[in-house]
Amino acid sequence: MLGHDTGARLYRGRVRDARWPTAADWLAAEPGGREADIAVLGVPTFATSISPTGAHETPAAVRRHLARLSTWSVSRSLDLADLTAWDAGDVEDPDEPSLGEARARAAARHAAGQARLLVAIGGDNSATYHVMAGAHDLSTSGLVTLDAHHDFREGRSNGTPVRDLVNAGLDPSRVVQIGIADWANSRSYYDELTGLDATVMTLAEVELRGIDECLMRALDIAGSADGTVHVDLDLDVCDRSVAPACPASLPGGLAVADLLAVAAAAGEDARVTSIDITEVDATRDAPDERTVRLAALCILEAAAGLASRP
Repeated sequence: MLGHDTGARLYRGRVRDARWPTAADWLAAEPGGREADIAVLGVPTFATSISPTGAHETPAAVRRHLARLSTWSVSRSLDLADLTAWDAGDVEDPDEPSLGEARARAAARHAAGQARLLVAIGGDNSATYHVMAGAHDLSTSGLVTLDAHHDFREGRSNGTPVRDLVNAGLDPSRVVQIGIADWANSRSYYDELTGLDATVMTLAEVELRGIDECLMRALDIAGSADGTVHVDLDLDVCDRSVAPACPASLPGGLAVADLLAVAAAAGEDARVTSIDITEVDATRDAPDERTVRLAALCILEAAAGLASRP
């Protein structure tokens, strides 16, 4: 017996309380004919990953964890219930050459056209190419990555999305990378990327200057000439203790507070029209599923930022 009736009832093995609305309910609600403020799209890429991964399981895992989170930010006195959310579902087999990749780009284009902000849940980092190429005009847009890696390798993998975007027309001088780690990249790719006038901010620079200053500089570079910006949140930028489900995360990475601050600031900046959250392998997470939880929090922080836009 649950005691006095407060609107609570059992829901999928948990108590569901009408006075404690979940983020999952918020996302699952239909816009009801209104224009969506935020669209959430699953892009479950994994087949070309350099490291074996089950990242295609992550969009579903993140949605499940939203059921454990509320819509209320007490520190901001802000309720996401005031924002209209739209769950755009998952792209079917986005790794399929040609057809699947085209589906992913089309889905991103459609979702971005239906909402002020698109948040895509990967999937490995190859999802970044599909989402940005679909949601933006690459000739006038910029890219900010939060990543331990350059993702400028040759070939076709989760290590190539930045090269793929540049090859497709993205101006490399409007590419800014924050959180690049020591011992995780090669000098050859660093020299090539910076030789194209891309901006690289290392973890050491973030520690010295602070994440707020680094991000504001990044957005000003990527969003120059009144262009739109895509923000890639590759969670392997974080310290491995908080992101064990990221195959390439390292000790000494970015703190959770810094990552969440970036998600919120990106959501608040009107130049940012799309964000992706990538490189989480839900099948390899810690028993407490801390990395999937972190990905879910990134969605809510981005939405809170969006709600704070002027």
